[in-house]
Amino acid sequence: MTMTAAEADKILSTAFAPWVLDLGLAVESVGEDRATLRLPWSERLSREGGGLSGQALMAAADTATVIAVSAARGGFVPMTTVQQSTSFQRAVTGSDVLIEAVLTKLGRRTAFADVTMRDQRSGALAARASTVYALLS
Repeated sequence: MTMTAAEADKILSTAFAPWVLDLGLAVESVGEDRATLRLPWSERLSREGGGLSGQALMAAADTATVIAVSAARGGFVPMTTVQQSTSFQRAVTGSDVLIEAVLTKLGRRTAFADVTMRDQRSGALAARASTVYALLS
């Protein structure tokens, strides 16, 4: 059974620290092996020069992976980030970002994902991440 976006939004609102919720992330869609979240543009998340902060993008990629794993497992399970590698390709200014996490392997104890972060307005790739998670139950 595929998780709905509303069910994934509930996980988003209950399983994350308050500062992550302050990012304003919203679940756009979920599938059997993926999740897409929207990071809304905010001056508060930008750095000098007006580009969206890399820290905000990295937190969004991390969060999208948790939602993708939860969707694949049929619900939230405790997990922790083991590794995240992020490459930034272009600045995002004045536009929301769509973050898509796609699971490349889901095992009993670990999960791996590739994450793309795109400027919603132009569709241009802003950053990529690869993530590894330990599943704790």
